[in-house]
Amino acid sequence: MSEIFVGKRKRAIARIRLEKGDKKILINNKSLENFPKIVQLKILEPLLITEDENFVINANVRGGGIMGQAEAVAQGIAKGLVSLKGDKLKEKFLDYDRNLLIQDVRRTEPHKPSRSKKGPRRHKQRSKR
Repeated sequence: MSEIFVGKRKRAIARIRLEKGDKKILINNKSLENFPKIVQLKILEPLLITEDENFVINANVRGGGIMGQAEAVAQGIAKGLVSLKGDKLKEKFLDYDRNLLIQDVRRTEPHKPSRSKKGPRRHKQRSKR
């Protein structure tokens, strides 16, 4: 039985199941080849850093946009690889990109009342004369 690893980015939450085996990656039961090239590269980033792509990866992602989901999947894969391979790999990931292992806590600011559709800090334009 494989362990489940979680990756988060903005509103996207990815649950990753990682097993040793021949290279096969499914995201929400879709093959990786069905996604745009930039998304494919973002998801494969941790595997390219480790130089070991022989894993069966099954990811379930909800929320956020396509890039947020891709970064959440990459983070989940990186966490799984670190738990399988150890601290040397953890240092390698932290040197390359800290967000591959550590969740970014920034969120969008809530909209304020009365001008809610225009953003949290938008005010009425004032004339000087």
